[in-house]
Amino acid sequence: MAANTADAQLEEQWRDILSVHARTMCEIDRALHPHGLGASDFEVLDILASGTVADKGAQCRVQNIADRVHLSQSALSRLIGRLEKDGLVERSVCQEDRRGVWVVLTQKGRDLHAEVLPLQRAVLSRMLRG
Repeated sequence: MAANTADAQLEEQWRDILSVHARTMCEIDRALHPHGLGASDFEVLDILASGTVADKGAQCRVQNIADRVHLSQSALSRLIGRLEKDGLVERSVCQEDRRGVWVVLTQKGRDLHAEVLPLQRAVLSRMLRG
């Protein structure tokens, strides 16, 4: 019986985590929508702006981004394509490995990231600290 109680507690804790995640993503989407971004768009911009996964200077391999976001490879490629179309990032083929793709923030992407960063952080603060 104790195992069932422990399992039930784990299940409830897991569902609470999923609920907080879903509500937080929706709030971020709402806050960033007027700026033409969604939560996943912001995550990619934020990863690029932080430089934590960059290989060469400000460039970052798409695979390194994929390791940090909760999107399929194809969904991430489409998202990066939209960001590129909007002038927020630029893509190029890796010369050393023709299968690899580099992504870098444009100045427009850096400016937009800086503009919306306080909005995203305010949502995180409200949702996760409260």
